[in-house]
Amino acid sequence: METAGRELGARLSELIRSVRLIKRHRADVRPTVPVGLAGLLMQIEKLPADCHARELAARSGLDPSTVSRAVASLVSHGLVERRADPADKRASLLTVTPAGRAALTDTYDWYGRILDTALADWTPAEVAAFATALGRFTRDIETALGHHDNLEAAR
Repeated sequence: METAGRELGARLSELIRSVRLIKRHRADVRPTVPVGLAGLLMQIEKLPADCHARELAARSGLDPSTVSRAVASLVSHGLVERRADPADKRASLLTVTPAGRAALTDTYDWYGRILDTALADWTPAEVAAFATALGRFTRDIETALGHHDNLEAAR
């Protein structure tokens, strides 16, 4: 008999596959934000205005070099602006551009429609319970990994 952790691991693997399918489909029908970068663009939007890449790396759990490459791609697509930090000329400040905000609005709307379709047969209580459990799960994983561990290294 499988342990609860093993069973959950199998379900998580399926969830990750589903997320990849959604991302691939989005890239085909809505290529405004490069594949894999919508989440990082969302993180930049949530951080205080004019955030540093190191803050973004810490918040996203990604390696700074990964964040640097992703930010460069977002900048080249006109979705993020990078400018020198007046307090530290070696550092850059990141801001979502108006085009980036429009792309985010489109992204949120698109994902909302996909999830509404996928969850059409769920009751509001089931959706709320899943959202609550998923939020708790992600917080508990971060706690179990010590918050500051590089989550990318755990993959």
